[in-house]
Amino acid sequence: MAEPGRADESAHHAVPPVPSATPRMKLRYRVLSGGFSAAEQVLPRAWPDLSARAIERAAGVSMSASSRLGLERLAESLARETRLSLFGRVSVRYDLVRLARNAALIERMHEATPSISTTPVERPVFILGLPRSGTTFLHELLARDPDVMVPRVWQTISPAPRKRDFDPAASDVVRRTGRQLDTFAGLAPGFRDVHPIGPDSPQECSEITAQVFQSLRFDTTFRVPSYLAWLDKHGHDEAFAFHARFLQAMQHGVGARFWALKCPDHTFSLDAILRTYPDARFVIVHRDPVHVFASVAHLTEVLRRPFLRGIDPEEIGRQVTERWIEGADKLVDFDRRSDLPESQKIHVHYEQLTADPLATIARIYGHFGETLSDAAAEAMRARLAARPRGGYGRNRYRLADFGINADRLRPRFASYCEYFDVMPSAAG
Repeated sequence: MAEPGRADESAHHAVPPVPSATPRMKLRYRVLSGGFSAAEQVLPRAWPDLSARAIERAAGVSMSASSRLGLERLAESLARETRLSLFGRVSVRYDLVRLARNAALIERMHEATPSISTTPVERPVFILGLPRSGTTFLHELLARDPDVMVPRVWQTISPAPRKRDFDPAASDVVRRTGRQLDTFAGLAPGFRDVHPIGPDSPQECSEITAQVFQSLRFDTTFRVPSYLAWLDKHGHDEAFAFHARFLQAMQHGVGARFWALKCPDHTFSLDAILRTYPDARFVIVHRDPVHVFASVAHLTEVLRRPFLRGIDPEEIGRQVTERWIEGADKLVDFDRRSDLPESQKIHVHYEQLTADPLATIARIYGHFGETLSDAAAEAMRARLAARPRGGYGRNRYRLADFGINADRLRPRFASYCEYFDVMPSAAG
């Protein structure tokens, strides 16, 4: 195994690494970027229309009242608080139309096959933790078990069940999704280093809840503070009601044992998760919070760069640290809940996970009464051997790049670290 302790400096996905862009591809991306920049000088700033009414009309669907409300709040925040480039506005419109159509597709799948709605999502496993704490690394390994379902990148773009004999290499939708990822990577230099995503990789649940426009995903990609404040107050019950319907549609005819689901943002929606899935199980991964913030801030900057003008790295630094100070406190409160039996949760430290991944996974399976098959363990070993560092590049950014001072930050995480026995490590 190559450098297991460096396996999760980032936030997403597995699958064989995508080759670097060729000189011809780089030229195409420069021409595309230049064309958008030129057009931006002559087109009105309000074009294209991102209002909820315009998106619903373009998608050709009738959205639910809760979806429409989320989209209205998001559109208002984008108009007031985000300086979108022309490429950003065109991309956002395309994305919003796609999301609205996907939600309608899920409902059509339920209507066409009523048994989808009557088959529950049983005992899903939710992986929790601060960003960049090893949750993606764990999710990727669990995805190697043929008896475990994980949402895939292509499934959140073009929803359809992934059968057990699915061959990504023979799938047109996987190839199409791969081309879309390549284009974005070409327009966002450094994206592959911090976000080595592939079309058949495990995907985060924020991409599912985005389809009803109630997702913390939008706050990562854009600057939408009023939307975030609205969503925190509104809650996530409606989003997770759709989340369950999405998983029901995706598990139909697959025959696996359970879902493994991952998203750091789950930390802020735990009440809604338990109301939706009272039998849910939780793996909480812990790592020194201060160590991860340069990586979190850098990823946020990379994701926003193709879409936004006037990005302020220090504002991003303040945003991610304040948010995850709150998140760390929520994890402590979650562990203290009296209504969640110990049998439904297990704690894992990053150092344990990366030092011996298979032993850690065997412990998780045993705690939840699951069996780690020989075939699953062998597939996980192959994944570890094939992906040194988990596919991530080396860190080339520091806390100071985002105005973050480790000495001032560390005391604010003291209660979290003391409660979960998290040891400090070197920060960037």
